[in-house]
Amino acid sequence: MAFKRGQKDPVGVPSDPEQLYRLLARGNRGPDSVWGHQSKVMEHWHKEFRDKSDVALELPTGAGKTLVGGLIAEYLRRAEGRRVAYLCPTRQLAVQTARKLDDYGIPPSLLIGQSKEWDQADLTRFDAGRSIAVSTYSHVFNSRPRIDAADVLILDDAHAAEGYVAKPWSLRISRRTHESAYKDVLAALSPALDPLLLPHLRSENPESQYLTGIYLASPVAVAAHANHVESVIREAVAHRKVSDDSVYAWKFLETHVANCMAYVSYREILIRPLIAPTFQHDAFNSPKQRIYMSATLGAGGELERAFGRPKIHSIPVPPGWDKEGTGRRFFVFPEMTKDLASDPKAVAPFVRRVIEQAGRTVVLTPETRVADKFREHYLPENYRSFTAKQVEDDLSVFTSQPAAALVLTNRYDGVDLPDDDCRLVVFTGLPAKGDLQERFLHDSVGADEVLRERIRARIQQGAGRATRNLRDHAAVLVLGRSLTSYLARSDIHASMHPEIHAELEVGVDASLDQTSDDVWDNLAIFNNQGSDWQGVEEDIVRNRETYDRQDGPGAAALQQAVRSEVAAANALWSQDHQFALNAIKSVTDQLRNAQTPKRYSSLWSYLGFCVAHRLAEATGEPQLQQAAAVYFGEARRNSLGTTWFDRVAPVAAPFATAVEELDPTDEAAMNTILGAKDLWRPEAFQAALSTRAGLQQTDPDLYEDGLVHLGLLAGASKSYGDPRDGGDAKPDGVWIFGSARWVIWEAKNQAKETGEIGADQVRQAGGHRRTTEKAEGAVAPGDSICVLASPKRKVRDGAYNVAEENVYWVRPPVVLALFDTVTRAWREARARGLETMSATELAAVFREYQALPSQWLPTLREHPLWRTPEE
Repeated sequence: MAFKRGQKDPVGVPSDPEQLYRLLARGNRGPDSVWGHQSKVMEHWHKEFRDKSDVALELPTGAGKTLVGGLIAEYLRRAEGRRVAYLCPTRQLAVQTARKLDDYGIPPSLLIGQSKEWDQADLTRFDAGRSIAVSTYSHVFNSRPRIDAADVLILDDAHAAEGYVAKPWSLRISRRTHESAYKDVLAALSPALDPLLLPHLRSENPESQYLTGIYLASPVAVAAHANHVESVIREAVAHRKVSDDSVYAWKFLETHVANCMAYVSYREILIRPLIAPTFQHDAFNSPKQRIYMSATLGAGGELERAFGRPKIHSIPVPPGWDKEGTGRRFFVFPEMTKDLASDPKAVAPFVRRVIEQAGRTVVLTPETRVADKFREHYLPENYRSFTAKQVEDDLSVFTSQPAAALVLTNRYDGVDLPDDDCRLVVFTGLPAKGDLQERFLHDSVGADEVLRERIRARIQQGAGRATRNLRDHAAVLVLGRSLTSYLARSDIHASMHPEIHAELEVGVDASLDQTSDDVWDNLAIFNNQGSDWQGVEEDIVRNRETYDRQDGPGAAALQQAVRSEVAAANALWSQDHQFALNAIKSVTDQLRNAQTPKRYSSLWSYLGFCVAHRLAEATGEPQLQQAAAVYFGEARRNSLGTTWFDRVAPVAAPFATAVEELDPTDEAAMNTILGAKDLWRPEAFQAALSTRAGLQQTDPDLYEDGLVHLGLLAGASKSYGDPRDGGDAKPDGVWIFGSARWVIWEAKNQAKETGEIGADQVRQAGGHRRTTEKAEGAVAPGDSICVLASPKRKVRDGAYNVAEENVYWVRPPVVLALFDTVTRAWREARARGLETMSATELAAVFREYQALPSQWLPTLREHPLWRTPEE
């Protein structure tokens, strides 16, 4: 025949995705039918979210996520004539996905690698709506996207996509590979940095703190010098003094530097918008619908921030899969064991022994330096080391080796190693070391809450790299004090999937206060998967059924604020500063919720100052100068306990400090003291002062009485030490400063100075926050702290590994000194006429004596137990 006659698809047009699969299953190579939970997700999408522009669905690993996404894609192609692109993070996953779609009877066009080498027939089939394009994120998020005609995007592993999405707008200049450009841009940014910081960044041998620190260049100063900064970058790009990725990023950033964030470290400079302006990227913004698929969705707006979308509708994980995971993991914490915790040098030999016993291992690290350190100190000498690039197209180069390590840097998804392919996963380092912005938020701002979902997803996904089916099993070795401490925390356990929660509890119990020999024996029992393990298996299954995943404090407020965050970021990119300022005001209002940690809010307040200041300079309006001053004050107060705020250039600080506002905790304390008229009476005041003696004694009751009265004198609206249903786990003191802050005490004043603070005491202190929340019927305000008062002079190494965030250690003389500080301020206020003072006037007296909470809280926080001294 001279012509090929067109034929209609024999499957026809289905009424919904599930019916589509019943038709496809007659002749495909997939399962006979979809599972019940897959059906429910597709029905939910079809009935309620078919016309929504942004929809996220959650299906854990092993729950058939690819089939669900493929059927939705194929349904839209057949029923509505849509061009659908299915995006994966890596080429390897794209290849796997295309094979699965083909098995299901869904025609794929695999479009990966360099676009000039694509099969043009495959591309034409996609363009004509005759196949599903299967590609990678990089072919959409690109200065010249090749997947630019899709009507629908299916975005797989969306929880891991922030780096791919932000990459086109991220200009990175490495000191190691592009030193000349680094120094030129550093000089151009110097007016935006603390002058005292610059010599250290320019030095050839800086102190360690400057070697690892991440600093924000003041957006006010960057905007003021934007023309010069852009000219320096333009010249570096023109002469190819930067990487190819930076050359491409410059196409997006040119003329927009004034509205970007500039982060500086000794090793790198990063210039990027806070949230990627995807609204201006047609390849992503134009499709009618974007469907985000993830094995782990959470609250807090993480997905919206990653993709720059104001609202993403969520289809929750189906019942049943919200409890059960895939395979079994045994978490091992060498640095918690009694012998290795006190002898760090012995950790590496133990790790090498475990690796040699396992054969093949996958190693997950947050950054190149950690990966290099692992290879140098932990990898056995006879082992081959592979990188992600080496296995991108063929994992068998790794799985065919009897003794090998696949070392992945900042990559926790996209590698499947089922069954005997790999029985050991090594986690080394907290997975919060992405680009400089992520590190700035985590290390400098301390805004852990806004990154919690990202960290949680990386841990859950990384831990599951070697458990890919229900009967699979693998050990997970946890290294590094920061990660060990993080995964020992009960609140982090509660934020995980119930299966991981139960596994982490077993792992901590099997390592803490055990010897490394005990752990080795437990590993053997787990690897054998025999009768000795079955009892533990039953414990995990039983416990997981009692757990529900809990969102972290402030997640609801962060979710509420994200719409305004995206609006503010988009307005800044569009240079609509007035709208941006209005949106920032909404962000700070929503983050003012008592349950929201203040440090993330402090960054937005500082951005509010920057925008208001720029508008004030442009218009000369006094109201904008006043607004800038207010934002500056909020940023300073809410950044308490961090150093980032002091490291930005002090641009326009004089007028910004003209308005003096009380810190919320100070304000609560002053108002409480003014209302505590019973305590004004001479006999009541003297009775309170007499409890000072209890703070010098070892008697628990007398010490507790002293703590309670110190709280009252410090301005706590509630100060108590009674059990309040706490039982044996009750705190020894609770100070509540309205809705601003709690200070919770665990007193070990009866202990001797000799010896060390142990893990049990630290864990007990960390649990007091939840005990108090239950007693108060409320969630503790952000940045509330738990204080362990002990006369001991040392902390056992293993104790640092189990401390929850915001647990601190003080010695009793510090508490006694605080009592004296506060009473001196009281005496002065009484002498000046306490009964006639306003809150501002009383605060002036307390400030003079360093007795405001904002002044003495840093003293209580000098020794965090969740961070080892060398960190």
